[in-house]
Amino acid sequence: MGRYNFRAQRVREGAARLAQASSTSSSLKSLPPTIPPWFEVMGRIPPAQTVVRTQPIRHQPALEAPNSRRPSRAFIPHQIKYEEDKLRKHFFQDHPWELARPTVVLENDGTNNQNYDWSHLRQPGHRIDGESVIQRQLWLINNQPDMTPAKAYDQARKEFYIFRLQEDVERNVAEEEALATGAYFGPSYLEIGMKIEDRSYESWRVWAAREVQKVDQRKSAATIGSGDDTPDDELSAMDQDVVPDDLDDVAVVPGVPAQ
Repeated sequence: MGRYNFRAQRVREGAARLAQASSTSSSLKSLPPTIPPWFEVMGRIPPAQTVVRTQPIRHQPALEAPNSRRPSRAFIPHQIKYEEDKLRKHFFQDHPWELARPTVVLENDGTNNQNYDWSHLRQPGHRIDGESVIQRQLWLINNQPDMTPAKAYDQARKEFYIFRLQEDVERNVAEEEALATGAYFGPSYLEIGMKIEDRSYESWRVWAAREVQKVDQRKSAATIGSGDDTPDDELSAMDQDVVPDDLDDVAVVPGVPAQ
């Protein structure tokens, strides 16, 4: 078969042989032949016989050098790139925590952004997020004269920061009003995280103390089993019998030669 695989074109032949074998078998004669639903359709509309992809029609003559070789990667599909891809990558590199915000996947079908007027950032019925900044920046690039991607990014980013600041102020005011009327929110996420961290630190401290105790026990066991059975009293007596370096301090006893 070489480099090509023709098994997909022989599926109908295999199904026909299987049905014929099941009808002629003595153990399966009582059962009706199993013919798949696509058997007749595939017989009327067989698959293509060619396995080579055709070249696209050239609307302009190709300018090729006389000694140029044919490209070896002619049948590899090109990468699909959009103008928003580079803008989206730049924004989320600068704002990675925007990806941590909860997002409803069903609210965007891929073409919703075409139904809004991105001459301003705030859109009715659309939650402002990183994609809003990207669409706003793209609108500025394509509709404002002498607008560079850097200037459009700065303008859209400043509008986004103002909106996030307004959200924080509204949230703080709502929390203060609720607390003033007797509401209780419980510990915050930061306090819960600190409690979990303290609990983990205490468990680590107990484990570390236990490991240090084990190391000390192993050291003491190795010292006892090294064969040094000299008592501590004898070691202290040996230390006292050491001859001093300065012999002038040694008392000379009459009739006893000096050592």
